[in-house]
Amino acid sequence: MNELSKKRIFLTGGTGLFGKWLLDRCKTLETELVVLSRNPQQFLRQSPAFGKNKNITFIQGDVRDFNFPDGPFDYVIHAATETGAKLEKENPTELYSVIVDGTRRVLEFSRQTGIKRLLYVSSGAVYGVQPPELSHIPETFPCNPVTVYGKGKLQAEQMCLASGIETVIVRPFAFVGPWLPLDAHFAIGNFIGNCLRNEPVEIKGDGTPLRSYMYGSDLADWLLTLLLKGRFGEAYNVGSEEAISIANLARLVRSVSGAENEIRVAQETVRGASAMRYIPSTQKIFDELGLRLQIELKNAIDKTVCWYLFQRKCAQA
Repeated sequence: MNELSKKRIFLTGGTGLFGKWLLDRCKTLETELVVLSRNPQQFLRQSPAFGKNKNITFIQGDVRDFNFPDGPFDYVIHAATETGAKLEKENPTELYSVIVDGTRRVLEFSRQTGIKRLLYVSSGAVYGVQPPELSHIPETFPCNPVTVYGKGKLQAEQMCLASGIETVIVRPFAFVGPWLPLDAHFAIGNFIGNCLRNEPVEIKGDGTPLRSYMYGSDLADWLLTLLLKGRFGEAYNVGSEEAISIANLARLVRSVSGAENEIRVAQETVRGASAMRYIPSTQKIFDELGLRLQIELKNAIDKTVCWYLFQRKCAQA
């Protein structure tokens, strides 16, 4: 990542999960980051370590109408979005606005600043439903999103590509690592939280859907590599190809964490039914840039559990 030395990056979504992983990765680089946040004071109270890095500056604002920061910038990483399933259900118009209107504002800023390159963090949700017979979904698969979140992301992708700004699109899938919420809509985070609290794991479905999980440090490395070396106008899947069912994921988390809590599966498996899949193909990023995972799933879970145990120990000290 020497190419980022002495560069200046504007980062939206820098206080979200992906943003924290990027900030943590960039602490070892001589890169200046200007981070947009709706409430930087609250973020720094919750995560004070990020305020100690002299290369990180926080500015306050909504991604849809923020005041442009002064000075030249080399790159923009646009990762700001709302991902909560609750907002999708209760206020889909707001969710769509944050994604699409926020992207419009970021593009205005990028044009005015004359950046070298924009990295837009989209989502695997732009593909819609993955056919059960397709083991790994490639970037060439036609996009047909079924959620407001996925539709907004696809619209934002198209806006970026039509802007005339040199843009690389990334489509992340599912992840695990430090700062992952343990009580939200992330199955793996909920399972880790259940095990750490020694409470039953409740699987609402039949446990057969297949997912794959990438560790946060791998995500950050891939994003920064794509920022620098991804092909202009191209989209890249980002994630793991290692498929695991939700039920087996719960068992793996329990085993790695050393817990003995009960795992309850709400529904019976339908004989002969195909499992739902959400698994990317990352062949393109390997062929073009040689990127592959450094942290396998079992190790990723262990690292995440250990991080949370350390946080608990610090809070009790």
